[in-house]
Order: sequence, then C-alpha cells, then structure tokens
Amino acid sequence: MPYVTVGQENSNPIDLYYEDHGSGQLVVLIHGYPLNGRSWERQQRVLLDAGYRVVAYDRRGFGRSSAPTTGYDYDTFTADLDALLQHLDARDVILGGFSMGTGEVTRYLSTRGSERVQKGMLFGAIPPMLFNTSGDNPEGLDRSVLGDLQSRCYADRPAWFRFFLDNFYNVDRLMPSRISEQAWQASFADALQMSPYAAYACIETWATDFRADLPRIDIPMLLVHGTEDRILPFDNTARRLPALISNLDFTTIEGGPHNVGWTFPDELNRAMMDFLAK
Repeated sequence: MPYVTVGQENSNPIDLYYEDHGSGQLVVLIHGYPLNGRSWERQQRVLLDAGYRVVAYDRRGFGRSSAPTTGYDYDTFTADLDALLQHLDARDVILGGFSMGTGEVTRYLSTRGSERVQKGMLFGAIPPMLFNTSGDNPEGLDRSVLGDLQSRCYADRPAWFRFFLDNFYNVDRLMPSRISEQAWQASFADALQMSPYAAYACIETWATDFRADLPRIDIPMLLVHGTEDRILPFDNTARRLPALISNLDFTTIEGGPHNVGWTFPDELNRAMMDFLAK
C-alpha cells in the first residue's frame, strides 16, 4: 500500500496513506471530517471513466494514515498536502476538497501558489470563516456553537459521531431516499476508525480564518454547496465566497445537505465534469 512520510512524532514516522488510480490529468481529492479517502467513491468512478488519474488520501489521524497527536492545524495539513504533491511530482493537478478538505485547497493555493495546480474544486466549503471568534466576522456563527460541538465530542465520541452524521446527511429528510441506513453505517464505521485525538482536535480547526487566503487564489475554481447544509450553513459560508474568489463557478444544490457528493451525486458530478471540460 502506498504511503508518503510527512513528519515525525517522537520515534514514529507520520505517514499518509493514499490510493493512486487511472491515468491522464491528475485529480487529488481531500476528504472531509469524519470520513477518509474512500468517501469519494461516487466521484472517483466518474473521473476514472472520463480518463483522469485520481489520487485520494487520508488526512493525518484519519483512515489508514498515522494518528499522531500533533499537527492538527491548517498550516500542517497544507504542508502534508504539499509533501504528497512533491512525492507524486504532480503538475497541472486539479485539487478537489470536501468540507475540511476545502480548507487545504484554499490554504495551499494561498501559500504555495498555483505552480503545480491548474484548477480547484470546493464541495461543501468551510471558508471564508465559519465562526465569529474575532468579533469582526458577524456573518459567522457564534463561538458558543463551537464550544458545544467540542463538549459533545469530549463527553461521548461515538454518540457525537451519530449526532454529527445525522446532520451531515439530514437523515430526518433524506433517509432512505438519498442516504440508506447501510451507507450511514459505513460512514459511522469510518468515523470510529479515525483517532480519538484527531476527532477532538479537528473541531478547533473549524474556526480557521481563510478570509486573507481567498483573494490570493489565481486559478479557476468550482464551488458546489447544498442549500440545506447543517454542518457548514450556506449563508455563513458558500453565499459569501463569490465576493472573495475572483474566478468562481458556483453551483447550488437545492435541498442538499452537507455531503452532497453522496446524496446528490448526479448534480455534483455534472457540475464537476462541466467545470473540468472548460
């Protein structure tokens, strides 16, 4: 199985697991919390059928990657992504991120630039800044919401994942029509696979401020976001991005929850393939 070493914690290397399939132009996919690289199933098969090479990796602390107790911040996540792209000697790559993964795409393009990257895709975006932690972000959620989420995770991590995934998929409205019980259980199993430390530590990263990063993006970008997203609410996130990203294609999915890649795959994949064809 392919791994790339991105750091060291005491006597242990920090390795990222990735899968590399197909040929053609490279698409690198970065998953969301609390899933892993396998969560791109419904996008990967479409990209492979269209002749793209697809790499999906597990963020540190998730899936089959190492589970250190360091590096849970977007500067380190971005350094991990950069190490992977260098390892692959990637050129003219398309970067795609879902949820937390949209933070890596944004911070990478801001700090590393677009020398290696041709286009970027944001699905269920966390930028520009989810919480009003600094007092100058009135469009963000109140900081107390973040504290409540952290408390839930600290108190009972498995119960927290159930609460989170129910809102990740809007199961009260979309099960079983767009998310089966079995697919939900598969996501729950993947959530339990991530390290307990990462489960707690990543919640704090949701308060990251990306407002200064976004104007530095100088390549074509795609944004796809559900209007009924309960994890990263549309008005606090996606609605604000057209004013901050200069070259943006924006597709809204009416009634879409957070994970539109699974629940509305036809709509998301159509927007993705149309964007890549330009």
